[in-house]
Amino acid sequence: MYDVKSKKAAEFISSEEVRSTLEYAEHVKNDKAVVDGILAKAREAKGLSHREAAVLLACNNKDTVNEIYDLAFDIKQQFYGNRIVLFAPLYLSNHCVNGCLYCPYHYGSDMVRKKLSQDEIHAETIALQNMGHKRLAIECGEDPVNNPIEYILESIDTIYGVKHKNGSIRRVNVNIAATTIENYQKLRDAGIGTYILFQETYEKQGYERLHPKGPKHNFAYHTEAMDRAMLGGIDDVGLGVLFGLENYAYEFAALLMHAEHLEACFGVGPHTISVPRVKPAQGVDPHAFDGSISDELFEKIAACIRIAVPYTGMIISTRESQTVREKLLRAGVSQVSGASRTSVGGYDEKTIDDEDTRQFVVSDTRSLDDVIKWLIDLGYVPSFCTACYREGRTGDRFMELCKNKQILNCCHPNALMTLKEYLVDYAAPQTQAAGEKLIEKELYSIPKEKVRTIVRKNLINIQSGQRDFYF
Repeated sequence: MYDVKSKKAAEFISSEEVRSTLEYAEHVKNDKAVVDGILAKAREAKGLSHREAAVLLACNNKDTVNEIYDLAFDIKQQFYGNRIVLFAPLYLSNHCVNGCLYCPYHYGSDMVRKKLSQDEIHAETIALQNMGHKRLAIECGEDPVNNPIEYILESIDTIYGVKHKNGSIRRVNVNIAATTIENYQKLRDAGIGTYILFQETYEKQGYERLHPKGPKHNFAYHTEAMDRAMLGGIDDVGLGVLFGLENYAYEFAALLMHAEHLEACFGVGPHTISVPRVKPAQGVDPHAFDGSISDELFEKIAACIRIAVPYTGMIISTRESQTVREKLLRAGVSQVSGASRTSVGGYDEKTIDDEDTRQFVVSDTRSLDDVIKWLIDLGYVPSFCTACYREGRTGDRFMELCKNKQILNCCHPNALMTLKEYLVDYAAPQTQAAGEKLIEKELYSIPKEKVRTIVRKNLINIQSGQRDFYF
């Protein structure tokens, strides 16, 4: 392991290597022997290099593309089974000093600025708990005056402190701007789950053009944030690019190079990879960007990421429609948001106002219960589990279990028990009936009889009012 303190973004995201990779992919994409060799390696479910994955993404042979989709779904099932993790974003503040051209929060826009007080965060948390959510991702603009790290830490403490009826938020993931090692240590000590930061684009010139002013303009500081987070003791980090800003193939290869870098340096690749696309927002037209991609290509990108990084959790948000989200579930996505609001104070009726503070337009506007029923009807197990964080199964400990395909021994029983909690406490009658049938069916897929007996006992206890069992 080299000294990560000396590793720079220009080294692990080399534009020369990315462009060379894309040229190679174009050159060999129709070479059957090369493609077949990559597919054979992919079937081993141990991942692909960024070069190998780029070849699959470039290949347009119909039979190959169909195999890519089949492989992606099969690999996701091997590592994560048929469970789908649920979460919701919580926007704390849209104050921001950056000039990001694709975001309505950018400094100088005419959007009304709003920041939640701790009382309002308390109310928002109760509203989310009343839906059934257990896992949040907090979002906040970058503004050292209005949104200092102390505000973030206080907000996390407020969220964890809210216990309402049978509800509690068991894990807070954090999506805030790149910061210092010292601040990452503070976030770790606050008990966060995953630290998430989207690169937006890995193409340096495009990045600097899209971020003309503000701290985010510094490409290297932003790109090296995950290294600092790891050095600060956060061992679960989440990568992502905003597809549609620049050339998708460049972003794809660079994203995988970033994952390879983290694994080489820290022995831990990204805990999650998100695949958002540019969406309409106040004053933002997604068609103004040159890199917009079709639904079909978007699905293929997701499938190739799943094959290349089989251990990672893949996230699709309510930016996308129900139809697109359903396709990406088949392409290997393992986490989805539900009933999301992208405005500051969008959940509790007391904090909602008439001003549009949305970061982007939500395409899937269904209730959480509708999303749960939809997943059940598709044969997936909706999961609200956060036990890995509480049991210390993070970082290299999680990765060892996941790469050995053993994490399912914990995740599947926990998914069934947290689904049972949701059905008892929050579900509509039709969702409850469908969920109970699914749980009974899925119990028989637990291989160890001893575990199956424990889970069944816990399900009975949950029905009678006891909560929070996990493996």
